[in-house]
Amino acid sequence: MTVKELLEIVPIKLAAGKDGLNNEIEGGHVGDLLSFVMAHAKEKNVWVTIQGHINSVAVASLLGLSAIILTENVTPDDEMLRKADEESIPVLCTALNSFDMVCKLSSICSIMEE
Repeated sequence: MTVKELLEIVPIKLAAGKDGLNNEIEGGHVGDLLSFVMAHAKEKNVWVTIQGHINSVAVASLLGLSAIILTENVTPDDEMLRKADEESIPVLCTALNSFDMVCKLSSICSIMEE
């Protein structure tokens, strides 16, 4: 699945990084502690978090993550948006909490595997 396809299925909106909409998603990680994400997320994962700042884009870029999903109506700061556009890392925003977002992602993945 691509980030663009995800946008068509899940209640999220694109805030930045539109040049990365064709990034492939091959899994996901949820967490808010940057060092833990750096140690455990995998390339081509989508990252579900509340960390709406530039350091999140740095982590995503370093790991080759497909996108960052900000939950709980978190508004990304201007530095994050600028850097996400530069790095072509989609930043997606939703009102859902992280648990509900992961449940939606899980149900989508289950359907796609059938």
